[in-house]
Amino acid sequence: MLTNLDRMRDADAQAVRYSVELVNKVKPGDLGRPTPCADWTLADLLAHMTAQHRGFAAAAAGEGENEEAWRVVPAGADAVESYAAASERVVRAFAAVDSAERKFTLPEIASGPTFPAGTAIAFHFIDYVVHGWDVARALGLPYAPDPGLLEAALPVALAVPDGDERLAPGAAFRPGLVPPGDPDPLDRILSALGRSPNWRAE
Repeated sequence: MLTNLDRMRDADAQAVRYSVELVNKVKPGDLGRPTPCADWTLADLLAHMTAQHRGFAAAAAGEGENEEAWRVVPAGADAVESYAAASERVVRAFAAVDSAERKFTLPEIASGPTFPAGTAIAFHFIDYVVHGWDVARALGLPYAPDPGLLEAALPVALAVPDGDERLAPGAAFRPGLVPPGDPDPLDRILSALGRSPNWRAE
């Protein structure tokens, strides 16, 4: 029987690999495109996504306190290849976690406490559901993950606290928005995490 950790790990791997499909469509000339992440170009976004994969992989191995693991390297000509490699690295690292209570140190989320594996992987999962959408929007592509992935992501998104910390510099998400009329699960996820489902690159 699948445990909650198994389900979250499987959902995360699916979200990450779908993001790789989208990133594989990035051409060098696309790196300057705007994204739904305020003030970030697509190059900035890919650099962040790649660094987060590496950092979470280190955390899964008990090395999350290593600042070098989280270092953001500016995206260059090898941005797509670097992203794919980091993606497989984090999927493998999560697959090796043998207990939902394995402690993850995540300095980019909180400097003091550690997080149990299931919670940490949920953080990563929801981030890559949304970042996959960010990449698709930046490229003007449809975002159509498996509906089951969005069903798994919705309760995670709704559980993210929507307080003043979302206004802090570097906050992962902006304050929640009211979703459009008759929203589908993706609209609800995006709105809960401060993304406008109607965002388009200008």
